[in-house]
Amino acid sequence: MSRLKEKYQKEAVPAMMKEFGYKSVMAVPRLVKVVLNMGLGEAIYNIKILDKGVEELTLIAGQKAVITKAKRSIAGFKLREGMPIGVTVTLRHAKMFEFLDKLFNVALPRVKDFRGIPEKIFDGRGNCTLGVKEQIIFPEIDYDKIEKLRGLNISIVTTAQSDQEGLFLLRELGLPFRR
Repeated sequence: MSRLKEKYQKEAVPAMMKEFGYKSVMAVPRLVKVVLNMGLGEAIYNIKILDKGVEELTLIAGQKAVITKAKRSIAGFKLREGMPIGVTVTLRHAKMFEFLDKLFNVALPRVKDFRGIPEKIFDGRGNCTLGVKEQIIFPEIDYDKIEKLRGLNISIVTTAQSDQEGLFLLRELGLPFRR
């Protein structure tokens, strides 16, 4: 069992039951999934960028990444429906907890001038999305082997009903928020 899952069960659940007055353990919000997404718009001109994106996201997540395709055509971007434009991976269960542990304790502290994550990243329903500007903050990525710095979005989906519940849950798990 990962350290983060153990921390959730032993520390976060009792703290949330006390804070929000839940009667049952099953009512306590929990993590559902983590979605990593890397938009590769320049793949329109060079298809090999997609292969590199899949390789990097697979290394970061520890699970095979999938190529996403455009849902509609946009003439201004020279984009046609069905063209590959990004890479995504969805993590659940043990891999999700392993990734979040690595994100909270290894990757985020490596960000230059990191002062914490703003509390405004929530969507109103207890889910949060944060953007990472450089993939090199993850230890799996070798700086010498990358062609270009690319960012990625990390969406953390919870069963929380409000932003306060989601914020409390992620703070209890160790996500470093700004004070």
